[in-house]
Amino acid sequence: MSNFLPINTILVPHGAEYQAVCRGLSGLPGSIPTVVAIPVGMKPLLKYLQESLGNGQFLAPKSRVLIMGVCGSLSDRYTFGDIVLYQDCVYQGKQQECDRNFTAQLHSALTTPHSPLLVKSLTSDRLISSAAEKRRLGETLAADVVDMEGFTALEFFNAAGVAVAMLRVVSDDCQHNIPDLTPAINSDGSLKPFPLAIAMLRQPLAATRLIRGSLTALKVLQQVTNLLFSGNQLK
Repeated sequence: MSNFLPINTILVPHGAEYQAVCRGLSGLPGSIPTVVAIPVGMKPLLKYLQESLGNGQFLAPKSRVLIMGVCGSLSDRYTFGDIVLYQDCVYQGKQQECDRNFTAQLHSALTTPHSPLLVKSLTSDRLISSAAEKRRLGETLAADVVDMEGFTALEFFNAAGVAVAMLRVVSDDCQHNIPDLTPAINSDGSLKPFPLAIAMLRQPLAATRLIRGSLTALKVLQQVTNLLFSGNQLK
């Protein structure tokens, strides 16, 4: 099943998520997609994608883009380590759909004891750290998970006629707060190490929980990437 899908590019937020995907692809035989690190957040991502238009990097005929990474749960049904495959993303009352055929092919290819769950996603322009707010958003918007890039990517690529699918792994649940890392995110979507450390130290229990969930999610992200392009089974 090596590279069974004509996936041209994998986009994944830079840092630990990007590294996990690269580890999942390392050493695999045959052709593998180009993996591109993208900034975190809606505005930084839009700027990046618009700048990439000039070189036509993502807009080749019949190109397919797979967006990978981690996300947060908005429902009791999803917890850290769960693999989710997006159907659509909503933002401020607007909706963008993932490519249905591409998504269906991915879902069929990953039929294992850990098959990806089909979900509806909310994209947020800020980090949502409160468990109560997550549950409220999940209930009022009928969304299952949240991220900070999905809607922007779909809006951009759908307008350009590029097929997009999104495969993510849940890194935090909706039962516990996580540290508010908003002050640690630069306007360009990169992380500021010192404010990040301060935010984690201010809420040590929440930070420990976030780290544990993130490490689990990153391990699964690496495994599902390897599975997708090698045919191995998830452990």
